[in-house]
Amino acid sequence: MDSMPSGDPWLFTYGSLMWDRGVFPYQEFASALLYGYRRRFCIWTVLARGSPEMPGLSLGLEPGGSCRGIAFRIARREAKTAFDLVWRREMYTACYEPRWTTARLCDRTVNALAFVARQGHLQHATGLAPEMIALHIAKAHGRRGSCRDYLADTLSNLDALGVRDRRLERLLEQVDSRIGAHAGSDRARS
Repeated sequence: MDSMPSGDPWLFTYGSLMWDRGVFPYQEFASALLYGYRRRFCIWTVLARGSPEMPGLSLGLEPGGSCRGIAFRIARREAKTAFDLVWRREMYTACYEPRWTTARLCDRTVNALAFVARQGHLQHATGLAPEMIALHIAKAHGRRGSCRDYLADTLSNLDALGVRDRRLERLLEQVDSRIGAHAGSDRARS
């Protein structure tokens, strides 16, 4: 990771770190917009929200577009502790590349650390058709719960920010349709 900018550092979050706030100490948080990256289900997981039999998918940032999330200001004196805690959670397989970015808050821009999907990493899910993404999210479940709940929680937190992500909304509809169709076929066999 590049050296930390001066002042209190910020952490840009776009998935479960938006609502799983007990992971690290912070001083304040704000809605933030990050240009140049988009949120995508592009990281395979066989632990957190998947298994070796049915890998799940986690969110990552990929180049292009923009992404609305939450930025957390971390007191400089707590930065080492906070980033160590986040590292333990996010970087145990090195599927993300931490990068200092510029995030836009409502009243200013801040330097914020963001976790970008590492291109070429064996967990990077590249080129998946939307149907395949929906299949894995509908069926995968791991130590931290189901991929479907992870998607729904992300949308719920974006909604609380007043943000609509129509692409993720359509994905949830596809996932729920798959789950409903699967449940219907199970009932028909009973």
